[in-house]
Amino acid sequence: MNKDTRLSDVLHVLLHMAQVEEPLTSEVLAKSMRTNPAVLRRTMAGLRRAGHVKSGRGHGGGWQLARPLEEITLLAVYEALDRPTLFAIGSRSRHSDCSVEKTVNATLADTMLRAENLLLERFGQVTLDQLMPSQLKAMSEECGSATLAERSPKEAS
Repeated sequence: MNKDTRLSDVLHVLLHMAQVEEPLTSEVLAKSMRTNPAVLRRTMAGLRRAGHVKSGRGHGGGWQLARPLEEITLLAVYEALDRPTLFAIGSRSRHSDCSVEKTVNATLADTMLRAENLLLERFGQVTLDQLMPSQLKAMSEECGSATLAERSPKEAS
């Protein structure tokens, strides 16, 4: 089963964006996320609409944070990504008249809802500045972000 890594990918990119003052192009950020620039722009569009990032076109353009990391929560980023599925556990529905199946499905649904609410509550308590390592190395090769050092001013959006 494929996992949705958009939240993790975007958090990684946002933290690296905070390490530089100049805009970073879609091409450079896409390399960091190991995706293509079109996918990155689609992913970043929700963050732009939410006011977390801004983008500029043309020479000298690119993506930048629109607000400080301490003003952005995990919940805000999660919501800007259109709330990706948190859990991949589904309910069986082959025998809708079966009372055991109905009880199991109801219990699972209630438990998953409670777990999701707890997780979202915690997401709202964590700001992105809390995720920044204490000894940060801008453009660190150790996490695959060396491509950020190759940045060049090209069209971002």
